[in-house]
Amino acid sequence: MKPSSSGNSRRNFLKSSTAAAAAAGSLSSLAQGAWADEKNTIQLALVGCGGRGTGAVTNAFAVDNGPLKLVAMADVFERNLEGSYGRLNNQYGESGKMDVPPERRFVGFDAYRKAMDSLRPGDVVILTTPPAFRWVMYTYAIEKGLNVFMEKPVTVDGPTTRRMLALNEKAVEKNLKVGVGLMCRHCEARRELHDRIQDGELGDLVTLRAYRMAGPTGTAATGPKPDGVSELMWQISRFHAFLWLSGGAVSDFLIHNIDESCWMKNAWPVKCVASGGRHYRGDNVDQNFDTYSMEYTFEDGTKLLMNGRTMPGCYQDFSSYAHGTKGLAVISNGGHWPSRARMYKGHEMNDRNLIWSFGKETNNPYVDEWKHLIAAIREDQQYNEVERGCMASLVTSMGRMAAHTGQEITLEQMMNSEHEFAPDIQSLTLDSESPLKADADGFYPIPLPGLEKGREYAG
Repeated sequence: MKPSSSGNSRRNFLKSSTAAAAAAGSLSSLAQGAWADEKNTIQLALVGCGGRGTGAVTNAFAVDNGPLKLVAMADVFERNLEGSYGRLNNQYGESGKMDVPPERRFVGFDAYRKAMDSLRPGDVVILTTPPAFRWVMYTYAIEKGLNVFMEKPVTVDGPTTRRMLALNEKAVEKNLKVGVGLMCRHCEARRELHDRIQDGELGDLVTLRAYRMAGPTGTAATGPKPDGVSELMWQISRFHAFLWLSGGAVSDFLIHNIDESCWMKNAWPVKCVASGGRHYRGDNVDQNFDTYSMEYTFEDGTKLLMNGRTMPGCYQDFSSYAHGTKGLAVISNGGHWPSRARMYKGHEMNDRNLIWSFGKETNNPYVDEWKHLIAAIREDQQYNEVERGCMASLVTSMGRMAAHTGQEITLEQMMNSEHEFAPDIQSLTLDSESPLKADADGFYPIPLPGLEKGREYAG
């Protein structure tokens, strides 16, 4: 598949993508419609049976606006598939929501096709594999006429972003409904905060800042490959550790803070400078830095400062803030949910300066993103979050590339870059070699700021 040049203009890809979130708000109160009776049960297929995939099914099953049923599952690892099936079946086996017999549990690189083949047009496929495979699977979902829920990030580099945007034009033409797992925009508290900021209650935004600073997360730091294990399959099992599969820790873990901050600004930054480095690595062989410090600049000169760190024993913070000429807003504090959204006059957070707080948050945004998607399907409303997901992914990759190369990277450079981590990923099989090779000592190439100036080093 050739990358498309459509949609590459500055005007197109710098525009704010808040329409989908706004539309989602109006969908939450829609009544049950064409898909509401038993004969029109919406069937689900899960592709990618790790923790996120299992969680996505659980969130979907929490939606109470018509019957849903899981009918197929797929993964490249049988242990993942059977483990996920066991957990879901234990919880929902008596509810009538699970109908995944052994013949509809598929393993292998072509398993996603078999799972989608088990669905009818208009059903939903859940894509929660590593993001490197997103465009491949989205292509087939569009061919099959399926609605889609896909996890973030959507892309990891410029070529795959262009490809996803071109593919999405076909999805829009087919009126397919597509949700992207950037659930912060479905959070009621953040949405009210966004409206208040747009109404001028914070004045003009002058600075945004965000933090995800914690200990080692997931498989982002990983030791050497054990003997007797396929290089390709081992890397997929530790996908956060490798840039070609996930975009690394930056793309996977910082994207939410970056996206929610850009949402409050109603814009995407046009350039970024960044720094980062590796510390106390021992025998870890992954490609991630342990610290990232990014300075994004919007077209009007406003800055977004993003700090990420995955080091044990250090100060921890997981939050996002917006500073305006009238005061300070807490976008999120202490994690993704509850957001604890609130506003202060001035820039000192104390009780006497508090001017607004959403209060207790009862709606789970991980469930609400499914409520909005399912409501759109049942009522045949336009609903597609892919462009916003692509832009959030690209902006996050821009920050990562700025840190990994040591250069200022613009959004136009990032969008039009020809550096693709895994250009032939659609051809992989269980017997394929990995696109990334280790050296004789089992170590993988790491980013080299100042030396690799035009691209991120992938091997």
